[in-house]
Amino acid sequence: MAAFNLFKLSILFSILLNSHFGLCSETSNKQISKGLSSLPACSRIECPSYDVIHVGNDYEIRRYNSTVWASTSPIQDISLVEATRTGFLHFYVPKVNQANPPPAKGLQVQRWNPVYAAVRQFSGFVVDSDVGVEAAALQASLVDTVWSAAIEKSHGADHTSVYTVAQYNSPFEFDDRVNEIWMLFDMEDDFTE
Repeated sequence: MAAFNLFKLSILFSILLNSHFGLCSETSNKQISKGLSSLPACSRIECPSYDVIHVGNDYEIRRYNSTVWASTSPIQDISLVEATRTGFLHFYVPKVNQANPPPAKGLQVQRWNPVYAAVRQFSGFVVDSDVGVEAAALQASLVDTVWSAAIEKSHGADHTSVYTVAQYNSPFEFDDRVNEIWMLFDMEDDFTE
């Protein structure tokens, strides 16, 4: 019975978050349809806008516009799965709310400048072993490219946060799950093809 109540509470929390932050926006991100594969979740919720700069073998380079995120406090855990279960999350704030995001207890607002990302998609539920494998595959795809050099230059000696995991689906969605590994970086030159 307690598990069922927790399930109902999770559903309620998800609905409240969606309505509070405007995540169930009717605005879909048409930009997402370019590149690796379309993101089904972005037909239901607003996702960050980006331009595809380059498409490589199993990866693409995107340039994201300025974005605003609401995030929980970081958790010092090496397990993505445990950190997610504990509640370490970033939520994209829809454009209509970015100038003045609604306050929420326990969330901090982060404003990101435009940034480049090397992106690799994978499916299924994310487990810790997938993250390392997918990040290594992305890194291998980028070897000897201008993008690898830009990532290295952006991060310098700091390898603690070389990649980010993006998950687009609710934990209650079992089919067509889309996840991504992002390696964020800055570039001095404007690379558009």
